Amino acid sequence: MKTGKIFYIGCLILLLTIVAYENQFGHRASAREDPSQTLVVSLINAKGEEVGEAMLTETTKGVRIALEAEGLEPGIHAIHFHEYGTCTPPDFMSAGEHFNPEHKHHGLKNPLGPHAGDMPNIFADSHGRVKTVIFNPRVTLAEGKANSLRDADGSALIIHQRGDDQKTDPAGNAGRRVLCGVIK
Repeated sequence: MKTGKIFYIGCLILLLTIVAYENQFGHRASAREDPSQTLVVSLINAKGEEVGEAMLTETTKGVRIALEAEGLEPGIHAIHFHEYGTCTPPDFMSAGEHFNPEHKHHGLKNPLGPHAGDMPNIFADSHGRVKTVIFNPRVTLAEGKANSLRDADGSALIIHQRGDDQKTDPAGNAGRRVLCGVIK
């Protein structure tokens, strides 16, 4: 029985290591970047304090998000683009729902989805810090397009309290909104 517990604990440690590696150190992407289409988005917490930033860059494969933030609970967190470019603390509900110009269902694993603003979960280390790069192929920074994050009212980048289950409408059971950044 003791050997079985050790095996399961070992598997759990291996899984967490893989998740941390994939989310923290990322892999260099081959998508060409357009430096003229780069935005720096400051992220604030519920107290209105700046706790990180995201650098959004237009690429041939969508938008690249280079994210650095602190002050999160250690573990998995959802990250989404939301429909309005406002971040009113403490709950950031001013950002509206997920960015969803095609009116799809929520979740990367949902056969009727995903929202344009849905993205893979991110991982905060034991100190509550995250440093990662992710891509969203369903959005653009180019103005005038239906899937542009830079429409008339802008959009927001939100990090949630928990991870996204990638299938439950409307927000993947990700919990409250803990960090927010305005995209204009």
